[in-house]
Amino acid sequence: MFTGIVEDVGEVVDVTELTGAARLTVVGAGAVEGARHGESISVDGVCLTVVGTGVAADGRAAFTADVMRETLVRSSLATVRAGQPVNLERAARLDSRLGGHLVQGHVDGTGTVVSREPSEHWDVIRISLPEALARYVVEKGSITVSGVSLTVFEVTDAGAASPAFAVSLIPTTLRDTVLGRLQPGDLVNLEVDVLAKYVERLLAVQAHDGAGPGVGPGAAGDPAPLGHPASPGAAGPAGSTA
Repeated sequence: MFTGIVEDVGEVVDVTELTGAARLTVVGAGAVEGARHGESISVDGVCLTVVGTGVAADGRAAFTADVMRETLVRSSLATVRAGQPVNLERAARLDSRLGGHLVQGHVDGTGTVVSREPSEHWDVIRISLPEALARYVVEKGSITVSGVSLTVFEVTDAGAASPAFAVSLIPTTLRDTVLGRLQPGDLVNLEVDVLAKYVERLLAVQAHDGAGPGVGPGAAGDPAPLGHPASPGAAGPAGSTA
């Protein structure tokens, strides 16, 4: 689990293509130094497991991670090349402040930068959305763009032919993350708020089961908790009277 607050901009120094997978070697400073085998590091928003550590020729700390086919299909890591800068974040600690929002590092898909509008104190970036993800993005909600926790300030209407959203990037984000290098046409990794997906799933299950609007034990269509018989007349397990 991560927070979407990038610690370091690292660099991919080697990409080894495997059968249906790839192995990346990444160098960096704070986010890489002290990393151990089995730990998680977010690379451009993708949660990867450290499988090896070492020191690069220039003295920078390095780690190696395997990228499976599902990740290559879903994220921009399918096109990553040696020399490419990437956002890095170590896994969050439970005793630290949550500076961004809850980020799993499970990329849902990719978007494309549609436009970039610079101003004196911030830049506005507009990014296209896959139609399947558009319903999870709301104004003033959170979204993760290549590992960076951002607030959506504008989003296209539901059902729009070309879904897109807009975010504002402050100077710190522009300076300390790879988002400062983005140009129209660039690909970015997107992770929507996982809470929205869970809510949608729960509502879909309830609708399938014929449940009412209640949620939780004892709600219409749900069996009573173990050890507690269903109240008379309440919809319960198979065999209950209508």
